[in-house]
Parts: sequence; structure tokens; C-alpha cells
Amino acid sequence: MKVSNFLLYTCCLMFATTIFTGCQENYEDIEPTIAAIAVANNNFSLLEAAAVRGGVAVVLSNKNSNDTNGSYTVFAPTDEAFGRLGFNRPEDLIVLQVPFLTSTLLYHVSNGDLLRSNIRAGVSSPSLLGPSRRFIQRGNDLYINGSKIIATDVNAANGTVHVIDKVMLATGVDIVQSAIALSNQNVFVVPELSFLVEAVVYAELAGALTQSPGSPSFTVFAPTDQAFRELGQLLGIPLEKPADIRKLPKETVAAVLLNHVIADGGRFTSEFNAGAAAPLGGVSLTLGAFVGKRKRSASK
Repeated sequence: MKVSNFLLYTCCLMFATTIFTGCQENYEDIEPTIAAIAVANNNFSLLEAAAVRGGVAVVLSNKNSNDTNGSYTVFAPTDEAFGRLGFNRPEDLIVLQVPFLTSTLLYHVSNGDLLRSNIRAGVSSPSLLGPSRRFIQRGNDLYINGSKIIATDVNAANGTVHVIDKVMLATGVDIVQSAIALSNQNVFVVPELSFLVEAVVYAELAGALTQSPGSPSFTVFAPTDQAFRELGQLLGIPLEKPADIRKLPKETVAAVLLNHVIADGGRFTSEFNAGAAAPLGGVSLTLGAFVGKRKRSASK
């Protein structure tokens, strides 16, 4: 990083931190903003860092100009939630591209005050990113997508905060375009799902998995690049780069891919129950008991 860029970043960070904390230092009798709540609570240090790096810190420090009451609702992931993605320190966030980080943060924010009393299973809530999030009930627990809501109705001067135990990820595009975004380093600095994209193209399944009006929605269990490399080791066929997928018979690749796809309307982990699932490949999958633990919560 050039010195000038580093100084600029440092000044922006100091400016955002001043905005976050200024009201608390000078006006302790005034209710803190959403951003100030994140700064004051040690459980939100990663969220604070993400908000600064993603450019939404100032937004959540002010009133919402698109709401008559000036309010936002934020579903705030804890540090433990970021830890489940492998992000344990603010500097770990550098593996995410900034535009994707910004989109991810906006996916956690809604216009207006959405209180717990108005959150019900089966109801959807639009995000500032655009795509809606779905509320799901499992026993006594309430989820937004695959993330459990663990605390509700934290009041702020510019809205309401609900605390969640997992980060929700969203690309705003369909399954195929999401995989391409990952493989083209638009999400992570290091590409991911590049083998999967190559396999989908090679097997001529891109059209079937592309979202269009009236087309079905799918749940996809997407193998990572490392998973494909390990498959190559099992088969005795080195899969060192995505193009090596073409060493395998096209029909075999298509059958394997289809066994990772379920035509069920698109479901989150919080909506799955233990038992058999029928993928498009025809070989039954067995799902274990839901325990509320998984690496990522994603939405198209």
C-alpha cells in the first residue's frame, strides 16, 4: 500500500470513529446511533471494522432519509458470527473485495423500524441491497434466512438492532452468476468455485441453473475448489486447474453436479430437516440433524 493511500485510509478510519463515538462523549443523555452501539459493544468489533471498510459506517451514524421516522433496522452479526467465516480480527476482512463487503452489510439493513412484534415466520423483509430475507421458525427459535436471531429490539437513535449468530451473504444475482462472481474474484480476493463454474459450463448445465422469470429455484450444495482437487485424488486423475475437469467424461461430470442440486424452491439450512433429500441426479442424499451450525448463510 502506498504511503499516501495508507494515510488516507487512516484519516477515514479516524473520521468514522469520531462520528461513531462523538455523541457518546459529548451527549451521554442522547440515545446512541446504530453505529455507536456497535462501537460501544465488544461483541461487534468485527461488524464495526466491516462497516468502516465497507463504507456504511457514516450511513448508520445518521438518520435514514428514506424513512419518515429516520429509522433503519439492522440484523447485526456478532464477532462469533464473523468467526464462523474465519474472520477473527479486523485485518482478516481484507480477503473480501470491498464492493462485496458493502453489499453484504446492506443485506443486513432494512428501511424503517421492524420490531420483534412484527416479525413472523413466513414473512419476508426487503434489504437495502434489494433481495429480501425470509423469517423462519424452528421450535422456539426465530431465524432470518439461516441465521438465528439471538437478541431483539435494541433501540437506537436512528432505528432498531436485532442480533444474529451468523453472517448473511448475498450476491444479488442467480446461482450461476454467483458462482462466476466467486470464481472471478469479485467476492474473495482469492478465487473460489472456479472448478464448479468450469464443470457447469463443460456439462452444459448453465442454462438450466440460470434464473429466469417463471423458472424454478434451487438449493445447491456447491463443492469448493479443494473438494474438486480431492475428487481428482480419489479418481487418480489430477485436477490441478479448472480446465482439468474436462479430463472426465461429460456425462459423469453432469451426473455429479446434478446430485448437488435440489429443486425445492431454494431453502436455507434453517429449513432443512434430517432425512432423505432427492437431488436432480437421482441418488438420494441423507441430511443430518439440524444443529444451527454452518459456515455460511447465503442468498441469491
